[in-house]
Amino acid sequence: MKITVNTEYKGGMAFESKIGAHKIIMDAHSESGGNNLGPSPKPLLMSSLAGCTAMDIVSILKKMKVAFDSFNIVTEGIIDDDHPKRYTEITIVYQFKGSEIPYEQVLKAVNLSKDKYCGVAASIKDSINLRFEIEINGFRKPI
Repeated sequence: MKITVNTEYKGGMAFESKIGAHKIIMDAHSESGGNNLGPSPKPLLMSSLAGCTAMDIVSILKKMKVAFDSFNIVTEGIIDDDHPKRYTEITIVYQFKGSEIPYEQVLKAVNLSKDKYCGVAASIKDSINLRFEIEINGFRKPI
């Protein structure tokens, strides 16, 4: 399968990416010459990672018939100070709220996503240290 994204210069430091029928504006902060019209590219990488693994988790937990009241993912990235200022580590925190959420099934879903299904994680895992944590009703545990 081939995916094509068209990214067009819009002036200053702004670019518009067309992804199918969707558009995303990217820009730099004013101190970097931009107008802050949209997110910068590096946080979008974390957003893509979160979205990819989140969709896996929801799909897997639905098949397991695991119910939850809310599900949120927080990604925390550490970036080198030196150029190319790349991510050296990203922590993905899966936050669940609800009654009777079985940790072992959530753990199985997370492991399936990170080890088998999430293409974004698979694409970056050899160059970025990926860490995973599960939080259920405020109790957080590293994997």
